[in-house]
Amino acid sequence: MSSPRNSSNFTHINRFVQPPWRVALWSVAFALVLLVAVTGNLIVIWIIVAHKRMRTVTNYFLLNLAVSDVCVAALNALVNFVYGAHGHWYFSSAYCRFQNFYPVAAVFASIYSMSAIALDRYMAIIHPMKPRLSAKVTKAVIVCVWILAAFLSFPLCFYSVTEVLPHRTVCYVAWPRKDDDAFIYHVVVALLVYLLPLALMAVTYSRVGLTLWGGDFPGHSSENLLDHLQAKRKVVKMMVIVVVTFAICWLPYHVYFIVTSFNRALRRFKWIQQVYLSVLWLSMSSSMYNPIIYCCLNSRFRAGFKRVFRWCPFIQMSNCDELELQTARFQQQRQSSVFTVTRMESDGSAAVSRRKSSSTSRCSVRSQSRPSARPPHNGAPHGNISCVPETLS
Repeated sequence: MSSPRNSSNFTHINRFVQPPWRVALWSVAFALVLLVAVTGNLIVIWIIVAHKRMRTVTNYFLLNLAVSDVCVAALNALVNFVYGAHGHWYFSSAYCRFQNFYPVAAVFASIYSMSAIALDRYMAIIHPMKPRLSAKVTKAVIVCVWILAAFLSFPLCFYSVTEVLPHRTVCYVAWPRKDDDAFIYHVVVALLVYLLPLALMAVTYSRVGLTLWGGDFPGHSSENLLDHLQAKRKVVKMMVIVVVTFAICWLPYHVYFIVTSFNRALRRFKWIQQVYLSVLWLSMSSSMYNPIIYCCLNSRFRAGFKRVFRWCPFIQMSNCDELELQTARFQQQRQSSVFTVTRMESDGSAAVSRRKSSSTSRCSVRSQSRPSARPPHNGAPHGNISCVPETLS
């Protein structure tokens, strides 16, 4: 969101023109955000959309988060940097409205997508016997989130104006009561788009953490407790890191606009430009961290990134990486045809499980069927090597 300005705060000389070396440094910093955010989030979108195995409730919300981030990086980060660095609006009045409107809408959609994931994790872990959200309901929730985001951001679009001054053009939000309305609006935005959802996620993830790490884990038998526990811990740990990163990146942004709305005289100082660019860069950079977090902490997303960058000489895909994003039916056929391991036992007992490990995921030799009460006549059942990744169900 561009910093709202009033024409009375400007002189006829553009005091916010920076030396070329400083503009070059900021250009490199914002270009890095743009490149990593757009590339990483587009890969995340491809991983979720192109693979049926990734179409889960949690991943639908991650998809919404990725779409929001890639649009902020592509449509707002560069324009905001150009305006913040030069203090001159080079674009149309219609884009001025969009430039002020979309970042708040995108942040609203992002943080409430994370809140929906937190609630979904809470229901899946604390109340595992209750029905989960369906794909249709999840999509309806995402649509409602964007409608509410547009409603909250509409005042910024409605009151945005461009004004031509003797030496430059400015884009700002012309509030009816410029001293009071801006301050009240930014306080409301900070409450609805930052403090309340973060408080909600702090409560839900605290309760989930006590359940997952406190020993009481309902809904699973003792046979598969360990696998489910480890998988859910990894997902919760990943989402907590995403939320904490988001909170750190956007806190200075909200503080900046509340303080400068309360004390408009601060915008007259030349050093406020560097403060604004720093706050802007940190908030925009939040869009590039999520793909990195997914790749580092989730084996399926990591397999997707490896598949995209497999042309790099230092990227190697293991057999388990190739199976990560495949559907269960194809994966089972691939496992039984390529990785079948048999063992004959004279006493007729069941096949013994064997385990192997790889750098990206755990593989285990699992029996395809349980041993029957009577010994088999022609040997033990077959086992196969299968990947056991963390899930985002």
